[in-house]
Amino acid sequence: MNCAISGEVPVEPVVSKKSGLLYEKRLIETHISDFGKCPVTGEPHTIDDIVAVKTGKIVKPKPLHTASIPGLLGTFQTEWDGLMLSNFSLEQQLHTARQELSHALYQHDAACRVIARLKKERDEARQLLSEAERQLPAAPAVATENATLSNGKRAADGDDQGPDAKKMRLGISGEVITELTDCNAALSQQRKKRQIPPTLASVDALEKFTQLSSHPLHKTSKPGIFSMDILHSKDVIATGGIDTTAVLFDRPSGQILSTLTGHSKKVTSIKFVGDTDLVLTASSDKTVRIWGSSEDGSYACRHTLKDHSAEVRAVTVHATNKYFVSASLDSTWCFYDMSSGLCLAQVTDDSEKVDYTAAAFHPDGLILGTGTAQSIVKIWDVKSQANVAKFGGHTGEITSVSFSENGYFLATSALDGVRLWDLRKLKNFRTFEFPNANSVEFDHSGSYLGIAASDIRVFQTASVKAEWNPVKTLPDLSGTGRATCVKFGPDAKYVAVGSMDRNLRIFGLPNNDSTEDSAQDS
Repeated sequence: MNCAISGEVPVEPVVSKKSGLLYEKRLIETHISDFGKCPVTGEPHTIDDIVAVKTGKIVKPKPLHTASIPGLLGTFQTEWDGLMLSNFSLEQQLHTARQELSHALYQHDAACRVIARLKKERDEARQLLSEAERQLPAAPAVATENATLSNGKRAADGDDQGPDAKKMRLGISGEVITELTDCNAALSQQRKKRQIPPTLASVDALEKFTQLSSHPLHKTSKPGIFSMDILHSKDVIATGGIDTTAVLFDRPSGQILSTLTGHSKKVTSIKFVGDTDLVLTASSDKTVRIWGSSEDGSYACRHTLKDHSAEVRAVTVHATNKYFVSASLDSTWCFYDMSSGLCLAQVTDDSEKVDYTAAAFHPDGLILGTGTAQSIVKIWDVKSQANVAKFGGHTGEITSVSFSENGYFLATSALDGVRLWDLRKLKNFRTFEFPNANSVEFDHSGSYLGIAASDIRVFQTASVKAEWNPVKTLPDLSGTGRATCVKFGPDAKYVAVGSMDRNLRIFGLPNNDSTEDSAQDS
């Protein structure tokens, strides 16, 4: 007799008083405890309704196929196959679970990145909004109708204005003027205590300068380095080329860090913004670009400023590193907020029309010097944007201007040579006649003056009455006969030169002489 539930011979048989059916004791007890009724008839049942049946011990016969070795082997093989199939199924399920987990983790990571980017954009937007709101109280009411966007483009309702229409600007607010004035006071106080660093290269060392290296940074199809700047804290050199690109070059390693592409015409001016990760470039395509480094070390354009209507010739950074000025052939110079790229003021001289070809901030930051295509040098009060002085005497357009570190002297270069101006008496006190002078530059300490023309001349600075002695003449090894820009490295340990070929040239002490000079200094 078989169990009514399992269909097998019961080990502990019991019978129901109500239905008379035979069950395995453990099975029927479990069913009654769970459901309280007969599994076959459905009648209500309790444990008291079943009666145990006494039987002899049952010995189950072995299946026929286990009575021989081949049968056992077949049984083992079947069980092995079943085990392998089960293991394979489990591995498939594990693989599927891993894929689902990986996909979920990827989606989570992507969501976190998107959230982080959105938060960053939100914070930047809030910062721009707060800065714009801070500037608004100083702006005339009509400025709100003609406000420019942060990328330099006009709002949609101002598109009907012609190219000669004057754009309304927010103006330089009282807060900004206070910030400029505080910076001026702090720097003036520091300048009184300024001392020439002991690590500055000596005159004897400069006399031994020779070419140390030459680096082809720009394209051969459009050769020519038009502008240059050096970040002294990291010893990184930036060059702007006629090939429309700017290159950041790490001098110690001799490697190109990044190539900035985006301008459609030659890069006329390039500047580092203090020790930050920002770089400014100006171009003949009428734009100024603000570049910033990303996490991988490459640089991307953060703002493209289109406030000028003609070629932009120069950019110069204020000592606060929060503002900068661009100068253009459209007869205006613009004062910008660095973080937002907003043009706060666009200045033109109504008394005479001149095209600006060069610009530089005074070391204290309240004076701006500009050079023009009409051979005139103009000095501006940044706070009032008023022209406070004007120097004449050059022939041809002014190619560059440079203030000395002590704030007393201004050097200007033009087609007829270089002139030195005393800012205290507003007069020219010395002239160097180097035809086609393209660049003039004081070193960071104000001890040396570099001039780039058909060759490169280095002078030791002095007072108004004392003689400015020549220290070294470096040849233009480009073969073009035109050195376009010159910059002094940290502590004047080297001189970087750009020419009308595509190579950046470094002049300095040979290794042996450099070692001996360092030993003498110590």
